[in-house]
Amino acid sequence: MVPSFNIDLQWYLAFLINSLLISIFHRLPLLTRTGWIHAGALGTILWGALNWQGWSAVVCYFLMGSSVTRLGIKFKQRIGLAEGRGGKRGPENVWGSAAVGTIIALLIGAGFGSRDLLLIGFSASFSAKLADTFGSEIGKLWGRNTFLITSLKKVPPGTDGAISFEGTLASLLGSVLMTLSMACFSLLPSLEIILLVISVGFIATLFESVLGASFQNRFLWLSNELINAVQTLFSAILAMVLASFLGVINLI
Repeated sequence: MVPSFNIDLQWYLAFLINSLLISIFHRLPLLTRTGWIHAGALGTILWGALNWQGWSAVVCYFLMGSSVTRLGIKFKQRIGLAEGRGGKRGPENVWGSAAVGTIIALLIGAGFGSRDLLLIGFSASFSAKLADTFGSEIGKLWGRNTFLITSLKKVPPGTDGAISFEGTLASLLGSVLMTLSMACFSLLPSLEIILLVISVGFIATLFESVLGASFQNRFLWLSNELINAVQTLFSAILAMVLASFLGVINLI
């Protein structure tokens, strides 16, 4: 009975800590009111399943993503390329970015499969999403020439599937920063795995641009949030498959 009590206690603690933090910080212009509620639910799941390390890594993701979204917000609003609601994120943004990572965290918490392998997928999903956010927001701000990834035809900034040299470099930076954050909280155990997750996070961003260029204008139901979920799922699966194939991790 003691292990069960400890697990329950961890989840109670997760709920209390996240409720307290949301009550303190909900006035910050980072999320909508409902966005903060959903962020609290996400935080509770992450702390309950992965303890404070997994929670802290995703808080780093949230802070870095919110910061780069608000970078040059007035300029992006002036040219019509800023995120809606003044950069505030809603529930759809929370789960579009974190649904895949949340499912993986729950699998880890339930003791399903290889914890180390699932942590690679968890880390890769957030590395891919931060890479996408960095590339998109910095590309809008400083990208000089923007091209459609599937044809390299010059297109206006903000076009679905558009990339720029500056935005592409920013994507790589975002993947590096998120992966290092995961490593700092002991979620990634070796240099080989760190490099793998960085690479996959960056590749997944290019994959997301291909999806946007190829399908987003053709299907009205294919929202940015759904594209984000597909991108993070692709990144998680690719990272875990490559880690298994390359033998960089013990699957037992």
